[in-house]
Amino acid sequence: MARRSPLKTSKNWLIWRALAGAFTIGRRIPLATGRSIGKRVGRLAHAVLPRDRRRALASLATAFPEKTDAERATLCRAAFEHLGQSLFEIFWLPNLSSANFEATTRVEGADNLRMACDQNRGVVLFAGHCGNWEWLSASIALGGFDMSTIARDIYDPRINDFVVRSRARHGVKSIGRGSAGAAKEILQTLKRGAILAALIDQNIDAECADVDFFGKPAPTPTGPARLATRAGAMAIAAFIERSEGMQVVRYLEPIATTRDTDPVELTATMTRAIEAQIRRVPEQWVWMHERWKKRARP
Repeated sequence: MARRSPLKTSKNWLIWRALAGAFTIGRRIPLATGRSIGKRVGRLAHAVLPRDRRRALASLATAFPEKTDAERATLCRAAFEHLGQSLFEIFWLPNLSSANFEATTRVEGADNLRMACDQNRGVVLFAGHCGNWEWLSASIALGGFDMSTIARDIYDPRINDFVVRSRARHGVKSIGRGSAGAAKEILQTLKRGAILAALIDQNIDAECADVDFFGKPAPTPTGPARLATRAGAMAIAAFIERSEGMQVVRYLEPIATTRDTDPVELTATMTRAIEAQIRRVPEQWVWMHERWKKRARP
């Protein structure tokens, strides 16, 4: 096993201690105060992280060639501020409950998710890194739905455990992509008619297909779509955005899949829905990610 360099180990320890301290504070302060602090943290990150800023601007130029440099620079800064706000929202998230849900969260299209679940075929829920996706998963669980998420483990096990425990507080189960027993957990989730959620808007080391994203081919994971079609599950897209102090959750109309459904086309359909959501609120997406970068394939 490759050993981490002392510098990287020290850096990860500092990040973990900072997150642990911020979490202790963030869960004890009002949500509006946390968002205000987070926005300032995001603004600071925008100023001191030139590499991520350059990546974000390059991604924005690919997605919005019609915008001016000044417009893209404004969006870039707003995206950093959004991520700062999302971070402090996650720190506050353990406070979210059925008692304060309606004061913080509005749900649109809830009948679409209920309809999908009522088919008892299992549901694969497709989402992207739009808005605060951790709040989205918590809201689904608080709605009384049996839900698991599948995602790759975070590089630092302490941070990964923190995220897994945070989800579990609201009853969301985490399945580590590629972990021992993951395949069995995924099949059991769909077999019992539960929701399996996956984010498909990043270029990751997994089975991918090039699908159109903002007019340019982008490597996109097809695994969730293949799981849906093999199981004959329902497929549904879900999104969340921050608007006027509220989190707004939206569920689109579900799609019934069969073994004859083309998983690449299903992936492309869900990617179009993700693009439409990003166009609605472009500042609430992770533009720092190199979405169109080609990976070497074996």
